[in-house]
Amino acid sequence: MKFRTLKRHFNEGAKNIWRNGWMTVASVGAVTTTLVLVGAFLALMFNLNQIATNIEKDVEIKALVDLTADDAEIEVIESEINKISEISSVTFSSKEVELANLIESMGEEGNSWELFEQDNPLNDAYIIKTTDPLDTLAVAEQLEGIANIQEVNYGKDVVQNLFRFNELARNIGLGLIIGLIFTAIFLISNTIKITILARKREIGIMKLVGATNGFIRWPFFVEGLLLGVLGSIIPIVVIVSGYLYLINNVSALTQFTFIELLPFNPFAWQLSLIILSIGATIGVWGSVMSVRKFLKV
Repeated sequence: MKFRTLKRHFNEGAKNIWRNGWMTVASVGAVTTTLVLVGAFLALMFNLNQIATNIEKDVEIKALVDLTADDAEIEVIESEINKISEISSVTFSSKEVELANLIESMGEEGNSWELFEQDNPLNDAYIIKTTDPLDTLAVAEQLEGIANIQEVNYGKDVVQNLFRFNELARNIGLGLIIGLIFTAIFLISNTIKITILARKREIGIMKLVGATNGFIRWPFFVEGLLLGVLGSIIPIVVIVSGYLYLINNVSALTQFTFIELLPFNPFAWQLSLIILSIGATIGVWGSVMSVRKFLKV
């Protein structure tokens, strides 16, 4: 396509934005409203995924060594553990360390456990983390098969429920975003369809004098693109400003250390680009779906 022709299409598309007046306002409003919701859900979904990932990373397995195991047998246990490929880290925690941790975790009530320092009833343990948290259950089963491992603790029911919840939350978030995007496409498609309907006669005349479908389509594509871009500006400002506020105040709003939001830079700019791309795509696709019907003259 020649540059002059492309320039003409963009000029016509821009003029259509101005000519349509309130219809343009309605289209931009539809895109803006939807993209505010889409942007908010995107920010929420990405951060929930980050929080879920942080929680999953904290999942660990504690393998308790049999009280009767000697040093040689403990070395064999560690060797067997290291053979499991899904494991990312293995930390040995002696029963003395386990007792000290127990006393510390219980606060003042832990003082009564100091009586057991000379005759420690706790087990030596291995603290194990997997490369992929979803491998926790499979690794725990392998650990249970190692000789002189008395017990494997990893909160089986809690971990399984946690993974199910995280997966469900991700799927619901993705479904809501897809639904909102299709709603936006429907809204802008119908809005543009009304503007095209008012110019149906003009399109018919252009067809009769020999204008190609592509020549007729391009100004509408440009119009849809501009509507989508214009409709993205307010959502970007609202979402980025709101996210900056949360970043600066999240530590005061919650006491949970695992609630850690994605850093403003580069997440805010990446989110802005996603919103802008979705807006432009919605606008162009809405125009494509609307203008196709009226080219059949």
